[in-house]
Amino acid sequence: MSTESAAAAVRPAAAPSLTAVFVRLKLTLLRNGLRQSTGRTLAYVSSVLVGLLFAAGVVTGLIALRGNAHVGALVVLLTGILTLGWAAMPLFFPASDETLDPTRLVMLPLRPRPLIVSLLVASLVGIGPFVTLALVTGSVIAVADGAAAAAVGVVAVVLVVLVCVSLARAVATASVRLLTSRRGRDLAVLSGLFIAIGAQGVNIAAQKLGRSDGLSVLEPLGDILRWVPPVSAVAAVDDAGHGAYGRALAGLGLTVLALVLLLWWWQRTLTTLMTSPDSSTLQAVEKDTARRSGGGERGLARLLSRGRTGTVILRTLRYGWRDPKSKMSWSTALAAGLLVPVISSLQGNGSIYTAFSAATLLGMQMYNQFGQDTSAFWMVASTIATPRDAYQELRARALALALVAIPYVTLVVVGSAALIGPWSAFLEVYGLSLAVLGALLATGALSSVFFPYSIPSEGNKNVAPGQGAIAWFSLFGGVVVGAVLCAPLLALTIWLHVAGLHHLLWVLLPLGAVYGVGIAELGLRVMAPRAAQRLPEILTAVSKG
Repeated sequence: MSTESAAAAVRPAAAPSLTAVFVRLKLTLLRNGLRQSTGRTLAYVSSVLVGLLFAAGVVTGLIALRGNAHVGALVVLLTGILTLGWAAMPLFFPASDETLDPTRLVMLPLRPRPLIVSLLVASLVGIGPFVTLALVTGSVIAVADGAAAAAVGVVAVVLVVLVCVSLARAVATASVRLLTSRRGRDLAVLSGLFIAIGAQGVNIAAQKLGRSDGLSVLEPLGDILRWVPPVSAVAAVDDAGHGAYGRALAGLGLTVLALVLLLWWWQRTLTTLMTSPDSSTLQAVEKDTARRSGGGERGLARLLSRGRTGTVILRTLRYGWRDPKSKMSWSTALAAGLLVPVISSLQGNGSIYTAFSAATLLGMQMYNQFGQDTSAFWMVASTIATPRDAYQELRARALALALVAIPYVTLVVVGSAALIGPWSAFLEVYGLSLAVLGALLATGALSSVFFPYSIPSEGNKNVAPGQGAIAWFSLFGGVVVGAVLCAPLLALTIWLHVAGLHHLLWVLLPLGAVYGVGIAELGLRVMAPRAAQRLPEILTAVSKG
């Protein structure tokens, strides 16, 4: 045997391409995920069909608009929304793609640069990149005019898709430790709220576009977005079609620069992520350091008393910040209370009285207070032995809610007066809002005592099976009673308006504030003895989940 043959015999086989390995890994993960259950397969197939139908419809519409004088502004806006969606996707749906977590690769002997190339190519496999490719292609076809524009369009399509995928990857890598933590899961729980807000914004924009003179209303926004990469690449196609080759070259250059910076940022964060220790290895050291430094309570905890009231207030606020179900409930109430006046104003039928939504939605957080503690309520129940204990518990929970609700209601009413007007109605609306808040705190205590229900800790359900009727009656019955409690002030308001005594409407502010505090205090004092008596029944009801 010759020397060359012997050397060839002992030479190790060439290692497979890293990019090919990652592409096969992506396909394997997808295939194995679909094999887990028929429901998951049907959901994936349905999402693919919906995505394809959506892309086909949008592309058809864009091609039909080819030649429109303002289609350039439309495709610029569409590309901007598409880019924003790619940037937000890893934050709201961190578990949608297992390959988005590079921490799974930290023990492998891989260098950052080839790893980035492989991950980028693997990321191009999927329905998301395909839909993006279709939408960008349709946008280019809609504005391309001539051979030069077509050539620029081919480059623009590639650049936009690469920037979108790189942006999603870079964001996921930079925030992967947050997204895999409790706070990241909380952010995913809130994704539905952001989607609902975004859908409402699209609805308002569509209504305004339908009432306007066509796509020309998009021109001011398009003039701004056309210089933001990767939107600038699509705008470059339009510029090339009109003979503005300098602007077209600048637009492509901006997108190329953005791609280079994204890849650099991605490589930098990936290197840091794969070479630095995570929080689990530093947790004990941080705790020991904090103990040696004598660090105590910070922030609001220092301002609250160390008795039962301060402890319950702090516990309630921490539940609202840390518990996913409580956070979702609070966030929804805060967002909806603020959006109702804004949306009504944008739709052209706004009224300052829509500010009542803030007090109503925040006051409803007082309902089912004991059920919100879930299985931990038995520890609270063990500290309630007398009506005074129950009163202090209920009062502290109401105070915790008021710490958030009063500044928030003030902000919404002031904003509604400034945005919608008139300022002359500010005092009466603010006073009535405080009265509504106080009435709901009172009826919330009543519902919490007489109609408690369990909130399951796991899953997406907010009511345990078999307790749906109790939850609906607790909520809507309490709101109706709260409206009845506010009847005296409402009657006074109507009488002042009918009698033409508008100069006396200012009295509703002090009356509403005093009435709200008084009715809330009365409700808490009346319900405290009942809470102490019904403690076993409450504990049984909230523990069913």
